[in-house]
Amino acid sequence: MTEPTADQPAAPQRPGLSRRRLFGALGAGTAGVLAAGTAGGVVGRATADGPAGGAHASGAAPTDAVPFHGEHQAGIVTPAQDRLHFVALDVTTDSREDLVALLQDWTAAARRMTAGQDAGEVGAVDGDRYAPPDDTGEAIGLPPSGLTLTVGFGPTLFTTADGRDRFGLAVRRPAPLVELPSFPGDQIDPAISGGDLCIQACANDPQVAVHAVRNLVRIGAGVVSVRWSQLGFGRTSSTSNGQATPRNLFGFKDGTANLKAENGSTLDRFVWVGDDDADWLRGGSYLVTRRIRMLIEPWDSSSLDEQQRTIGRTKGTGAPLGQRAEFDPVDFTTRVDGEFAIPETSHVFLAHPTNAGTAILRRGYSFVDGSDGLGRLDAGLFFIAFQRDPGTGFVQVQRNLRRDALNEYVRHTSSAVFACPPGVRDPADWWGRALLSG
Repeated sequence: MTEPTADQPAAPQRPGLSRRRLFGALGAGTAGVLAAGTAGGVVGRATADGPAGGAHASGAAPTDAVPFHGEHQAGIVTPAQDRLHFVALDVTTDSREDLVALLQDWTAAARRMTAGQDAGEVGAVDGDRYAPPDDTGEAIGLPPSGLTLTVGFGPTLFTTADGRDRFGLAVRRPAPLVELPSFPGDQIDPAISGGDLCIQACANDPQVAVHAVRNLVRIGAGVVSVRWSQLGFGRTSSTSNGQATPRNLFGFKDGTANLKAENGSTLDRFVWVGDDDADWLRGGSYLVTRRIRMLIEPWDSSSLDEQQRTIGRTKGTGAPLGQRAEFDPVDFTTRVDGEFAIPETSHVFLAHPTNAGTAILRRGYSFVDGSDGLGRLDAGLFFIAFQRDPGTGFVQVQRNLRRDALNEYVRHTSSAVFACPPGVRDPADWWGRALLSG
């Protein structure tokens, strides 16, 4: 349930409250725990070329191809698809040449798969019968399904945890690309955190997303190994004005006023890296991921009133407490029966965007990963956020939420940060070229 963008007017102050206490940064559900497309028929194979920015064309069906080439990588402001397969990888070689070759091969395969084609030039069934196919085959007959593939580079690609500069990239590491700090209440598992590289695959068909990641990992054999991965379903934010607000696993509307693809000047201010950062990253963005377990059973046993006061919105319409409709302005001065309608410890109160003028683009997904062995669901939100600088984006938002009543019901169990380079401009370009070809 992300609140209005930082360009909107500030909410009125309550008597006796400072601006620091009144305004929180944009974000939702412990930096974003809380924040519909239409069905379409199978369409013909689309080409990998298209408008700059990698955005889904207006009116496109969920089965269509998203343009691969553009100023920015697709999968950031692209209207959020329904399914996710995210993977973080460790680079297992010290050879810069092998890393470059891998990124070139990945780019070529991604260009084909996002167009609805096999990962390799030969394909799953037309090659030598005594050799492994260059595509695994589980997406045969499936349309592109809005597949986007987004890559990012972690801090350890530039300098390992023990201080080694394997690829001569240490001097090119952007200053904002540092591991995230610890926050109160974190229960971070290092085994499912960090990574040298990441791949975010989003699609409207889970098999298409899994196929894409599977084939990129296969191509990377001997150069990279999977560190951790996460499947997600049911997007928990909208990234286009044409999408309805979804609900998260707590049953509340999520992402009411998330940044949208149509917010051009706001995206330039808060999402895309500008001239003040590393030249190779200009036009890219920083990606923060957090696996946030939602404590389903305690939440389900709490009263509707407690749930709504914890969030600061009604569960049915999504309206701010004291208002009637989802998109009514948040008014912290509204009183009900003599009390302020929105509690000071509610998520909405603390996540309001006008504090320090910061904003993040959220792109999270729900997950259910079985149970924890004690009969409780291991479920929650795989939080994804893009921003121009993690320090003034996610980190600031998270710190503002330290008094959030929602913290009683969530636990952060993994954490990662990546620098996502700009888009692939043409068939001769490849992911990370500006970083690694210099």
